[in-house]
Amino acid sequence: MSDGKGDLVDRHAQDVADRPVYRRYVALGDSFTEGVGDDDAARPNGLRGWADRVAEQLAAHAVHAGGPAPGYANLAVRGRLLPQILDEQIEPALALQPDLVTVYAGGNDMMRPSLDLDALVARYEEALCRLTASGARVLVFTAYDAGWAPVFRRLRGRTAIYNELLRPAAARAGADLVDYWNMRGFDDTRMWGTDRLHMSPWGHTLMAAEVLDVLGVPHAVERPQLPPAPALTRSEQRDVDREWLRTFLVPWVGRRLRGASSGDGITPKYPVLTPIAEPAQNRNAV
Repeated sequence: MSDGKGDLVDRHAQDVADRPVYRRYVALGDSFTEGVGDDDAARPNGLRGWADRVAEQLAAHAVHAGGPAPGYANLAVRGRLLPQILDEQIEPALALQPDLVTVYAGGNDMMRPSLDLDALVARYEEALCRLTASGARVLVFTAYDAGWAPVFRRLRGRTAIYNELLRPAAARAGADLVDYWNMRGFDDTRMWGTDRLHMSPWGHTLMAAEVLDVLGVPHAVERPQLPPAPALTRSEQRDVDREWLRTFLVPWVGRRLRGASSGDGITPKYPVLTPIAEPAQNRNAV
């Protein structure tokens, strides 16, 4: 008589086998997708990031499912505005014949003095339609709700309108939504780098888990479980704020005045489909 354990193992193995397998993943966007804030000197551009982490887990799942090794391209470049992302990255992405595309755009546009949100999202929708028409599964991100952050909360109203325009646009295009606006856990300052704009390694790890869950792919990414953050004295907070002004805000304003971008001279870190090794801790997993 069976004790049921064998049946449970068989059902688990079948469930894993039934999950989608992606073999040509292309990531598009700006610094968010390039991986700024998650430094790794061994990788192109010195960055890892959530998209690399997703690609690693897709590789692990594909290896376990059998068949050819998957490829991963990351065309994102920091500082890019939404129109630049569409102009520079859509055609190269389509040429790679992806079966999965993630695209995040609009964050840098939100920080501009003025913009036409309706025109911006209308153009975005056209590009999303082109991507989905290629047969790829497309994931598109809402913008983050920074209402808790002292400086970036000023953009909350504009960001909310952008998201309300993006949601139906993504649905009409047949793209799946990664709802960054409603995610939990990012209101911890340790999820962000010292510039308060880009995610820290913890933040990139949490984002990778969220994206993989939307995809429905089994993964070994563990969401960060952080102890309570130590409280800063007023003096310590002033020191942190002064350092942020010196190292981020002043240089950022200077680039705006010069018409420069943090992405000037930067090239995509994976411009062609590249094999990404599955993480070592996954190699013995089911």
